[in-house]
Amino acid sequence: MKTVFKYLSSYKRRMSLGLSIKFIGTVAELFLPLIMAYMIDDLAPQKDVVRLIIWGVIMLGFAFVALFGNVIANRMASKVARDTTERIRNDLFSRTLALSAGQTDDFTIPSLVSRLSSDTYNVHNMIGMMQRLGVRAPILLIGGIIMTFTVEPVLSLVLLAVVPFLAFVVIWVSKKGIVLYTDLQRAVDGMVRKVRDDYTGIRVIKALSKTEYESASFKEINEKVVKCETRAGITMGITNPVMNLLLNLGMTAVILVGAYRVSAGNAKVGEIIAFTSYFTIILNAVISISRIFVNLSKGSASSKRIGVVLNSPYDLTTVDGLPSDPESAVIRFDNVTFGYRKAPVLKNVSFCVRKGESLGIIGATGSGKSTILALLLRFYDADKGAVYVDGRDVRSYDPACLREKFGVVLQNDFLMAASVRENIDFERGLEDDAIKRGAEYAMAEGFIEASENGYDSKLTARGSNFSGGQKQRLLIARALASRPEILILDDSSSALDYRTDARLRKAILENYKDTAIVMIAQRISSVKFADKILVLDRGSVAGFGSDEELMRNCETYRNIYESQHGEDAAYEK
Repeated sequence: MKTVFKYLSSYKRRMSLGLSIKFIGTVAELFLPLIMAYMIDDLAPQKDVVRLIIWGVIMLGFAFVALFGNVIANRMASKVARDTTERIRNDLFSRTLALSAGQTDDFTIPSLVSRLSSDTYNVHNMIGMMQRLGVRAPILLIGGIIMTFTVEPVLSLVLLAVVPFLAFVVIWVSKKGIVLYTDLQRAVDGMVRKVRDDYTGIRVIKALSKTEYESASFKEINEKVVKCETRAGITMGITNPVMNLLLNLGMTAVILVGAYRVSAGNAKVGEIIAFTSYFTIILNAVISISRIFVNLSKGSASSKRIGVVLNSPYDLTTVDGLPSDPESAVIRFDNVTFGYRKAPVLKNVSFCVRKGESLGIIGATGSGKSTILALLLRFYDADKGAVYVDGRDVRSYDPACLREKFGVVLQNDFLMAASVRENIDFERGLEDDAIKRGAEYAMAEGFIEASENGYDSKLTARGSNFSGGQKQRLLIARALASRPEILILDDSSSALDYRTDARLRKAILENYKDTAIVMIAQRISSVKFADKILVLDRGSVAGFGSDEELMRNCETYRNIYESQHGEDAAYEK
């Protein structure tokens, strides 16, 4: 809740004005039964028509003040809730983008999506309802009780006997509700995760005829969500019937006692009517309070989940860095060890790449190839050792400044549902010549210009209207267009035929001579022409050198070559 209060502090004046208007309107509503009792008991018996009309107009005026005061205050409350939730959602989204890769792994993407959607929605409802009913309901409850003492003190004692039971129900249910709604949101996280996975892999699911299996799996998760929601709903739903029961029992007692008092001449008919009106107001106020606690329980649980993300400290610490040394290696790993909060993925890895050099990285699946790039881009920090770029520890860079040095094509990169030009530019403000140059060197110019609208051709979501090879070349064009100091290609040519792969590699090496190039590949043919090749085996360096040196000295490299020899021989011929 501290998170919500922090955002609401910016709207103190608007909220104070809205709550003042709400207060005036609600108090005006409380005087209506009192005026009605006066007209019935004092004016009607005297048959004073003029005074009856005057007090009728006064009563109408109070009714209009109550109506318009509540309408205006509710509109202001809705605006505060909307603006506050908008700010929370924007800040939460920005914070999720700023989280380190390790923090994102801990929270999980589905959970972050759920916090951005359903949790912010719950907070929005809570803020709106607390302003609309959070003032009105307590005033009606407390004011109604005070008015009942003014009208008929004896009958008010009957009402007071019910209040402790009502308070017990509200407190017990609210405590249970926060826990149950927290469990519900966790179940929703799981459902979002399942939907995300299925939509991402929908083609694979259909291709393998696993639609029924995935539907059954989703049904199981959905049933868990329903179960959690049912438990929370039943618990929170106890409030209305229990409160109605208690208050209606109280109302029955009031009517019985009131009838005896009227019969004995100790009370007037107008007072009893006013008292029952106040009792109805109190009943509605208590029901509103129960609704408040339902939304408060949801909002409190969601607010805590949002606050955990917003208040999570950036876990990649900054260290002091020395100025860049022009003579130093562009990239240097110094005895780097790293693991994803488990056993080490990389163990004592050391190598360097100088300006204009190319480095190929090869190894079996899971050997740590992509992890090297994650450390280089500082998605994670090394557990031991250090990573240097331009002679400076990557931890000393501002992340944005560090990543401006790179042009990157990652394994699971993506394309937007936008034009070819927008995908290559990627909101970097590149000139048209740079975009076309990147496409030319990426061997993408041919199929782009052959399309109907050229660089203005639209891609569907994830570029599904382009082939795998075309998508990879567009991604490479994006990386090349900014002429980066360091170019990273992570298995970026797996969908290309050998000839296109060779032409692409040649174009990059010829036109980016001052760029340090890091290429990760499964095929030796994609890295054999690199100045240096790093061979990884289960996270350790099995070999480092040129193709010829590794063929002589590295058994792991030779084994990889022999396993691919048939393909390479066919290509060389």
